[in-house]
Amino acid sequence: MVSSVPEDSQTESSTPSEEPVESSGLPEGSFPEESDTGSSVPEGENLPEVSGEESIPVEPVITTDISSLDNTKIQWGPGVQYDEKNRPVSCLQLQEKYGQYGAVFLEEDQPVLYLTFDEGYENGFTGQILDVLKEKETSAVFFVTMPFVKDNPDLIQRMIDEGHVVGNHSTKHLSMPDMTMEDMEKDLMELHTYMEENFQYTMTLFRPPMGEFSVRTLALAQKLGYRSVFWSFAYADWYVDNQPDPTEALEKVTSRGHNGGVFLLHAVSETNAKILGDVIDQLTEQGFTIGKLQ
Repeated sequence: MVSSVPEDSQTESSTPSEEPVESSGLPEGSFPEESDTGSSVPEGENLPEVSGEESIPVEPVITTDISSLDNTKIQWGPGVQYDEKNRPVSCLQLQEKYGQYGAVFLEEDQPVLYLTFDEGYENGFTGQILDVLKEKETSAVFFVTMPFVKDNPDLIQRMIDEGHVVGNHSTKHLSMPDMTMEDMEKDLMELHTYMEENFQYTMTLFRPPMGEFSVRTLALAQKLGYRSVFWSFAYADWYVDNQPDPTEALEKVTSRGHNGGVFLLHAVSETNAKILGDVIDQLTEQGFTIGKLQ
């Protein structure tokens, strides 16, 4: 069951994963990506209240029987409510609730931001993005799928050589709560093993496809050695045939800076490639450091 979306967290943005691929502007065989700002938690569930001064627990939990954990599907999006530090309130709440399972919705309350890029297929802009990151001496996380890795080994090697983090975005880009535990483990570990055997690189960060998760999938990923990394900012940048205006996109991205922010950008976006240098410059001018999420 997919948990319902609280009425006050709805936005004008729809969830792209619910739309047919044909209408998304993506090439055949690819997939639309994560939601940007919609948020979803189990109906009737009381999330913990988190003040701006409380620490965010990230210590792992030891689970002896993962199969007994709740597998209710939750579809993530940060929502539109923010605290006095510009942080999405739902990120603080879910970090408090699910941090024990290795989930990352928001990092520590320090003026550090983290750039993450999802890579489902190559649209010709990843090299340009890497060029900008190199010029700005900035690190990022690239969450990759198996098709991207197999089709773009040179880009993967460049990410590694230039000091970026390569994260697991799954082999088949399926909803993890819809899979059996055995199938989920196979999906994650197939890509994990491929990266080790072909690039001598061990991945430790996982981004659940479509942002869909459950307590059980978080715990299983944790058992497999992964932190499940979500995001505290995203916007509709994945429609390759309907790209956002660069000026408007730059303002939108740079206006959402907040301590511990995990920014989700899509590398298929021509707009993102164009504005990335200015995004880094303006966020730095606001007093943020671009950190390396590990």
